[in-house]
Amino acid sequence: MSSSKRITKELNDCLTSPPPSITITLPSESNISLWHITLTAPPESIYSGGKFGLIVQFPPEYPFKPPTITFATRIYHPNITNETNGSICLSLLKTDNWKPSTKIVTVLEAIRQLLVEPQPDDPLETRIAEQYKNERKEFEKEARAYVGRYAKGPVKFGTEAGAATTGGEGPQQQQQVS
Repeated sequence: MSSSKRITKELNDCLTSPPPSITITLPSESNISLWHITLTAPPESIYSGGKFGLIVQFPPEYPFKPPTITFATRIYHPNITNETNGSICLSLLKTDNWKPSTKIVTVLEAIRQLLVEPQPDDPLETRIAEQYKNERKEFEKEARAYVGRYAKGPVKFGTEAGAATTGGEGPQQQQQVS
């Protein structure tokens, strides 16, 4: 099965059995390899009330190589870099751990779960991980402040593949999941 066939199948699977709180947007109908994800934070998480943009880029070798997934929305989290395009530390996405049988829906659910249960023992942001472990109230205060500052209102993805998007507006095909 070619990369685009597999990606199309997984998109259809996501539409048939949507993961909770996830919206998938294709910023360009001609590029099935680039997805914009809007993830509504789980109500049981410290990020409750926030909407986070994720950018999924499938490589030509998919499913034999993992997709690249970054947070377009800033987030205060030990496993996500604290910058404009936040890299995610998730063992499932590491090249050594990736299995071609892994489906994107599984990855999206794992990222959603990471908002509920950060993994401070495998951090990208050591200072935030230490704060999470040793000063939980301060961590929660800062995480909530980031939600208020960056994760309210329409999700902004910035410029990707020549298309500026803001969570469903503009000339793009929107596939809503959930």
